[in-house]
Amino acid sequence: MSNPIPRLPKKLIKTAIKTMAKYRMVNEGDRVLLGVSGGKDSLTLLQILRHVQRHAPFKFELAAITIDPQTEGFSPAALKDYMAKLGVTYHYVEAPIVELANEHMRGDSYCAFCARMKRGLMYKTARELGYNVLALGQHLDDIAESFLMSAFHGGKLNTMKLHYLNDAGDVRIIRPLGFVRERQLREFALEARLPVIVENCPACFSKPTERQRLKLLLADEEGQHRMLFKSLGQALRPLMEDGLDRALAALDKQPSPWAQATAEDGGA
Repeated sequence: MSNPIPRLPKKLIKTAIKTMAKYRMVNEGDRVLLGVSGGKDSLTLLQILRHVQRHAPFKFELAAITIDPQTEGFSPAALKDYMAKLGVTYHYVEAPIVELANEHMRGDSYCAFCARMKRGLMYKTARELGYNVLALGQHLDDIAESFLMSAFHGGKLNTMKLHYLNDAGDVRIIRPLGFVRERQLREFALEARLPVIVENCPACFSKPTERQRLKLLLADEEGQHRMLFKSLGQALRPLMEDGLDRALAALDKQPSPWAQATAEDGGA
């Protein structure tokens, strides 16, 4: 028997559901695989997707996957019991990612190498087991930081996308928390006592990252301009929506099941 879902804050669930509905992220018959790192973001998204699964006027499957990088001092294995208690189908994949990074990484960051490795393993699992949607837990703060990294160091106007189809055309990637602030997720995780695994990227934690520096830069700027992230969300929307047309074209031509959903009151 699964545990009840902790009560989700109205603003948090409304923002996430509005994003899912607007961008038609989950649909009738979808098989959704959620990437769960053990951090507050993915664990909160798990609760949101379970809420939607219970209340939406359409049916979809939900499972979770964790990639264990097999590093000393960090193990997400505790999530196995948690997922079992929730009754969530769970796939646990082990891979010596940091060891592989030390052997093969050339002029790249641990974060970038790890992200590619984890994404590749999640795609592989999704294909092998027939999941057509991969859900990821990045939020608006992540998206803003990624934009600055791309602009400052890559010379490109680019950031994380809300809903797109992978190159192979067999998996849609969604980010339902794209307009949610990180502090909302932190507050919920604490209040709901989610089993967050601290320091869930040990290689990066031991080496201060550029992303952390930009996080501090944005925090300082927000202290001066409290509407900063609202403005960034509006300004970055075209970049966040890149690839959306291709993702939607991959769906059937039936009307969106979200037409019956009630996002206004925090339900689905």
